[in-house]
Amino acid sequence: MTGPSTDRLDRRSLLAALGAGGLGATAGCVHRARNAVNRDGPEQLSLTITTVPADVDQVSIRIANDLQANLAAVGIEASIDPLSVEEFFRATLVNHDFDLFVGHHPGDDDPDFLYESLHSVFASEPGWQNPYGFTNMAFDTLLERQRRIGGEARRTTIGEILEALAAEQPFVPLCVPTEHRLLRTDRFEGWNDDLLASRLGYLGLEQVEGAEGPNDRLRALVTDARSTVNLNPLSAEYYDQSTYIDLLYDSLATADGDGFRPWLAESWEWEGRTVTVRLRPDLSFHDGESLTADDVAFTYRFLDDTTLGDEESIEAPAPRYQGQVTAVEEVIATDDRTVEIEVSTGREVGERALAVPILPEHVWRERAEEVEIAGISISQGTTEAVVTDNIPPVGSGPFAFVERTERESLELARFEDHFSLREDAGASGGDVEGEGDDDGENGNETPPTGAERRESGPTPAPTVAELGTRVEPSSPSTIESMGNGDGDVTVTPIEPHTIGDVEEREGLALRDTSSRAFYQVGFNVRNAPFGNPYFRRTVARLLDKAWIARDVFYGHADPVATPLPEGWEQHDGDDRNEEASDEWVPESLRWDGEDPEVPFFGEDGDLDAEAARAEFEEIGFQYNDQGDLLMGE
Repeated sequence: MTGPSTDRLDRRSLLAALGAGGLGATAGCVHRARNAVNRDGPEQLSLTITTVPADVDQVSIRIANDLQANLAAVGIEASIDPLSVEEFFRATLVNHDFDLFVGHHPGDDDPDFLYESLHSVFASEPGWQNPYGFTNMAFDTLLERQRRIGGEARRTTIGEILEALAAEQPFVPLCVPTEHRLLRTDRFEGWNDDLLASRLGYLGLEQVEGAEGPNDRLRALVTDARSTVNLNPLSAEYYDQSTYIDLLYDSLATADGDGFRPWLAESWEWEGRTVTVRLRPDLSFHDGESLTADDVAFTYRFLDDTTLGDEESIEAPAPRYQGQVTAVEEVIATDDRTVEIEVSTGREVGERALAVPILPEHVWRERAEEVEIAGISISQGTTEAVVTDNIPPVGSGPFAFVERTERESLELARFEDHFSLREDAGASGGDVEGEGDDDGENGNETPPTGAERRESGPTPAPTVAELGTRVEPSSPSTIESMGNGDGDVTVTPIEPHTIGDVEEREGLALRDTSSRAFYQVGFNVRNAPFGNPYFRRTVARLLDKAWIARDVFYGHADPVATPLPEGWEQHDGDDRNEEASDEWVPESLRWDGEDPEVPFFGEDGDLDAEAARAEFEEIGFQYNDQGDLLMGE
């Protein structure tokens, strides 16, 4: 067995090596641009920037406006196409109908999200599975390798992936925002600031004695109405609604900031690359039907192909959770409470597969029929499971659906039969076991994961009887409602330009949460000229990330050169080198005043257009006498 190579290429060599797979197919566009002057009618390059309007996300539209101005300064005609949130995600994630887009990526709790985001096998699939259409065999090899190994070897490989990503720039990571939420401390205690984007942030709360307001009711405010429209955990257009999906659906394990802890699972035990999961006893769904190991096995098969292998249908993988599901080789329910899951990866990635929502087979099996929907165009099949709004949702989570008024409100009620409310729920995950095993490629034993090393605390439970959510039109109105005592927590983060409007007062707290999400400019690599990595790199240099973090985010974000936030450390570290950093981001790509790979053409937000134009000419593009950058047909 061999481990990952320790021979590090310099960045230009790395770009050349990686470009052998992707550039060869697109080099013709540069050739056509050079020859355009020899044909009649050379045209100015014209692009469309897809994003959302200011009343949805002021940050995205400001970045798009700045990019449009800088593209114009270098001779590229660019227009902005602001779409509603649902239309934006449908255009970018489902239909792949865009040139470049500005928006945020949800990130994940493990760097393995880069696998589904960039591997060639996902280039035609919907969702956050490679929406850029990026294909490169050398890059695929690195992505596959990091899945099979653990510890320091995996950290090194992730560093190589980030170096390769910085060289290729299929998307431009801009900033990692700090998420700000308002909450009432005079009505509830026990807030977990770091987990307010997940189910754990809304469990285990204790009402303050004598507090004003409705008893036993948590009042949530959002500015994103999608949770009142669609509660389908598989829908790409509604991907950001994970908080409510987490509250309605349970998973075998849940992320708690330090790795994964058992949730529906009472325990799990690893032997080699097979994990045996023991479910908690007497689990049930919101409709009273039992939740068994058969539902778990069904879920993984269904997420892999929502047609359930129908030979007369086109395979239709779920638009979400493909990174987790592709780690799974086989799932077998050995009895009602026991399921064996064989993975093709190491344990660090394999445990991530335990965090998908468990679906009731009796509800979702009948949604395996193929459908045709106007406005949706993907190469895979489309089933009822993908397009249903899933109202009412039937899960097993700590809260159950009651009613909704579209784009106004959503009412949930405590699920009284939830396992966490039982007296014997006790500590979650006391029996998460596993022996070190051969991790495949590096020949070392895989150390225990974070969940195996630590003792889990008590299982947090839904302590309020009702969770009511009201849609607010904007962050300023949300701040006003919270100040008036009309809400207990803002589930949607407050926009950065309104943070200064928050008046700290007794009982009202502004809490900061570190984020795995990041803002980006994404390129459609399927189409010229974005198939050319040198063009992508040059466009990336039109963006002043430091200025964006300071002036667009009002200082409430950190500029980054990679999609992983700096300071994010690997949880698995029993084999760590005492002299080595535990950070995923290698030192060569850490921010030091400017992007180390694609520095801005200019300073303090002011573009040096002459330098940028010279770079476009250096990589093979030409200008006409009017200063327009030309693109061949």
